[in-house]
Amino acid sequence: MVNSFRKKVAIRIAMVSVVLASLASPVSWYVSLENAEKSAVSLAIEESRRLLRHHDALDLTGPKAAKHAEEAARAISGGLFDIAEIYDREGIKLAESLTKRGELVEKLLPGHVKPTYQQATYESIKLKEGYWTLRIFVPLHAVAPDESGESNTDGAITGYFEGVRVVPEWQRNQMFANSMAISLVVCLASLLCGAVVYPVVVRLSADNERKTREVLDSHISMMGALGRAIAKRDSDTGDHNYRVAWIATRLAESMGLADSRMQALIAGSFLHDVGKIGIPDAILLKHGMLDDKESTLMHSHVQQGEEIVTGMGWLEGAKAVVAGHHEKWDGSGYPHGVAGEKIPLEARIFAVADVFDALCSARPYKEAMGFDAVMAVLEKETGSHFDPAVMEAFRPLARGIFDRLAKSTEDDVRQLLEDRIRHHFQI
Repeated sequence: MVNSFRKKVAIRIAMVSVVLASLASPVSWYVSLENAEKSAVSLAIEESRRLLRHHDALDLTGPKAAKHAEEAARAISGGLFDIAEIYDREGIKLAESLTKRGELVEKLLPGHVKPTYQQATYESIKLKEGYWTLRIFVPLHAVAPDESGESNTDGAITGYFEGVRVVPEWQRNQMFANSMAISLVVCLASLLCGAVVYPVVVRLSADNERKTREVLDSHISMMGALGRAIAKRDSDTGDHNYRVAWIATRLAESMGLADSRMQALIAGSFLHDVGKIGIPDAILLKHGMLDDKESTLMHSHVQQGEEIVTGMGWLEGAKAVVAGHHEKWDGSGYPHGVAGEKIPLEARIFAVADVFDALCSARPYKEAMGFDAVMAVLEKETGSHFDPAVMEAFRPLARGIFDRLAKSTEDDVRQLLEDRIRHHFQI
């Protein structure tokens, strides 16, 4: 069970790590590529501004504006840019210079729009022919002195520079490789995180499971002690609770009950008569027939039992058996007189197990009955007291259960039930 749990934890953490890696890696690759692209653009913008300033292209007014623009365009093209265009502040082109590669891509680029931008920006354009171009737009500012007397370019816009850089294959490969390396690092980090988290989760889960088992074990011990205390009030040793709970469990297993419903059945088998705590000894231990008033009071133990188990956490599941163990299939039972499948299945299963054990067991006031006699009584009551479907499931089990209990000591029966409890409560 522990190995199965660890295997499930490992698989789930691995799946989460793989999903995280598969999501984070492409994102990191994309972000890294974008950052590399922006770095290339920033470098190109700074270099273009430096060259433009060197060739007086920032001064695009006066008779020498076109000359300055032509010199700057020629200087810029062939370096970082394959196309260099300079416009005046009205958006009229003053100069253009292209490399051979620039001439090839110029015809493939989108049409030019009259520049009006205020901030440097760029476009990344991937052309069908396999070219990847960065189209950069830089507003040109007049040189103006700052407060310290130094010159800067924060003056009014005097023109515009537009450059196109065809990213060479070596740079594309470098950017792709760097981005891929970062993506792989993120992927490995995600997987490593899962590997680190796994032992921590296993340890915390093991501690939590151990504490849960301790609490559950104490609850089951309390349930057994309470069942024995109730039985002793009724002049019984309490072994009936173990026998009937084991019989009910065997029968319920054959009918497919599991998990919380099986746990509720076991708890209900122990606590079915818990309401007898509220019945006076004079009635509970009376020999002979009860009168009508006493019988009514005795019947009230069902309602009192419901009230006791209500709100008892996981033991509240016992209410199905506590409330319904005196109901009958034909509706002649008490306290609610419900019939058929309106009676909870757990209570219908318990009714067969309870009567079977009561008839098979010796009591101070009666001898134990033989198997055939016991089954004759149950068959007679099938359809009136007992659910026919439950009896149909019980018949092939009855002989084996009878023989097993006949040769088992009280300790044997307790061990039989304890095995089923640990199985169904997973402790």
